Amino acid sequence: MKLLSVVGARPNFVKIAPILRAVADHNARCGAGQPPVESVLVHTEQHYDDAMSAAFFTDLKIPRPNSTLGVGSGSHAVQTAEVMRRFEPVVLQERPDVVLVVGDVNSTVACALTAAKLGVRVAHVEAGLRSFDRGMPEELNRLVTDALADFLLTSEESANENLRREGQPAEKIFFVGNVMIDSLLACRQLAQRSTIRDRLGLTRQHNGTDYALVTMHRPSNVDAESSLAAILGALAELSWEIPIIFPAHPRTRARIAEFGLDRYVDPNGANGCPAVIRPGRISLLEPVGYLDFLQLMADARLVLTDSGGIQEETTCLGVPCLTLRENTERPVTLTAGTNTLVGTDAGRILECARKAIGNGRCVASLPPLWDGHTAERIVQILVERLTAS
Repeated sequence: MKLLSVVGARPNFVKIAPILRAVADHNARCGAGQPPVESVLVHTEQHYDDAMSAAFFTDLKIPRPNSTLGVGSGSHAVQTAEVMRRFEPVVLQERPDVVLVVGDVNSTVACALTAAKLGVRVAHVEAGLRSFDRGMPEELNRLVTDALADFLLTSEESANENLRREGQPAEKIFFVGNVMIDSLLACRQLAQRSTIRDRLGLTRQHNGTDYALVTMHRPSNVDAESSLAAILGALAELSWEIPIIFPAHPRTRARIAEFGLDRYVDPNGANGCPAVIRPGRISLLEPVGYLDFLQLMADARLVLTDSGGIQEETTCLGVPCLTLRENTERPVTLTAGTNTLVGTDAGRILECARKAIGNGRCVASLPPLWDGHTAERIVQILVERLTAS
């Protein structure tokens, strides 16, 4: 059995690492009736620089890809088309039994479509998640990928319901749990050794948490000047009460400069330098690796984000999370975790942030199968089904 796994962007790396480990563990113990799995890893290089890619490969101990496609940046159409053009010859050469894609980035839908057109089965990890907002490019990627996939591997109960409502047959749907939590649990102890706080000059107070952590990259937030200005203005005001640490995506940095919003931020150089903590300003950092970010997130008093995965990670960690969106494709984080949707209204962001800071941490009720063994279930399902077919 040959499994070809695809990664392209930061969230993909966190999801693929435990699956590759589970494949290696399977091969180490497989016996009669359990064939070994030949694993091939393809990196489209949708995210390609050291901060956005190489650091994650190192932190998560992901093996070197068998193929790199060098796709790089571009519009959604250009990037998707380029991934397809470069991925097709790899599939024809490798002839895998199944192509495994994760998440909802452009590489996910492009590789799923390419494989399906070549008659190769597709497995989608994180299938069935829906924001019901087709203005999100990721929502379109999720819908198309799930329509093409032969194995729909879901992370929460709402995803199963969505797929059934869309007419997907029950035999294609597999509730396996959340593979991002596999990585978090596997790396939590190692991340505690990170020196990122010391390097940034972030001191600890008596309760152990003394800053809020921000991530933001979605086009709806960073490409619209009004939305970006409203969010940054609220964060800058909040920084009079608590330091705001913001490891910024290159896209976000570019928009801050383009829209003349530098008055809200204190840019920093390399992450080895102390952060500039100044009331009324957001401390802007370069992107950090997975272990450093996990440590920053675990120690934060509050996280503000427009990321899907961080909503899940903060639920697992019990850290209050404000999601800078009007909707989420991960509703279980609202009901079982610490997540609150706040949109982009400055007043609501400030109101909810102050409330969350005052309430402190809570003990999250982890959703079913967020137990650190999702990758094992994925590999077992694929081996059993593909061996039987």
